Amino acid sequence: MQVIRERTVALVEADDNEPLGEYEVRGRTLATLVSPGTEIASAFAPADPSTVEYPKPIGYSSVFEVEEIGSKVSASHIGARVFSTGPHQSQQRAHEDKVFELPPGLAPEIAVFARIIAVPLAAVITTAARPGDRVGIVGLGLVGHLGAKAFHASGYRVTAWDPLPERRKGLGTGIRVLAAPVLDDPGDVFEVVVDASGHDGATVQAASVVAKNGELVLTGTPWAQRTETSAHELLTLIFHRYLHVRSGWEWQLPLTATDFRRGSVASNFRLALDWLANGTVAVDGLSETISPEFAQRAFDSLADRAPGPLTYVFDWSRLR
Repeated sequence: MQVIRERTVALVEADDNEPLGEYEVRGRTLATLVSPGTEIASAFAPADPSTVEYPKPIGYSSVFEVEEIGSKVSASHIGARVFSTGPHQSQQRAHEDKVFELPPGLAPEIAVFARIIAVPLAAVITTAARPGDRVGIVGLGLVGHLGAKAFHASGYRVTAWDPLPERRKGLGTGIRVLAAPVLDDPGDVFEVVVDASGHDGATVQAASVVAKNGELVLTGTPWAQRTETSAHELLTLIFHRYLHVRSGWEWQLPLTATDFRRGSVASNFRLALDWLANGTVAVDGLSETISPEFAQRAFDSLADRAPGPLTYVFDWSRLR
């Protein structure tokens, strides 16, 4: 699957005839998940299409069934169902260190959400806040929704806000949900606020409800300027509230565990898969599962912010 030009996605035939590497696995794709922020803003409907080189492959969350293994593969086997960061395509191949076997009983269309859960999990792993502390989540798109559930599952007291009523649904019990932060109560503040909106106005507003010496973590990508908010307003809040402002980019963590460093991308994937398998994090109602043949409809809906699911899952077994 490729974005062949602005706002146009297509299935393109391609052969994978390269010999399998000795540590690689290959197999048929079962499901892939659309990342509604990155795939829309970086390829399908970018703010400046001249910055994108088309055609552009897309996607980075897949589950596939291993059908071939390289001669030195030891961590996987034929028939295994594995999660990877592969694109939207009917066949996947990856190094054995970059695939993660699904827990028993976990459906592929659920497992693909592990990729998005791992985004806010980077903030969970790296924050100075500790379980029991107050966490604010800005924006309840897919990353914010799953971030609220990830912090809640990790023992934090979570408040999440979004101005859109339809996005404030489905967070379950134990998470406080608001249309906006409470700005007139100096006690209603948070040791860490995670901005999953990428909206500059929402970020500045969020800075005003971070507790003194607290953290403001920027997990949502600021794809475009949304308001005329000045840097001075943000800098004033940072200075007088002693705020620690940093990126929440998930790849600040190493892919695999290293000495003297807490956390890794791989361990976040495994934790997310376990949470999905045991029901700690539920994704019911967040997506619609469709055939890849209808990808154009899915991307149009997400780009237009039409009423409907937060994202789409492609079931590659439905491809005729």
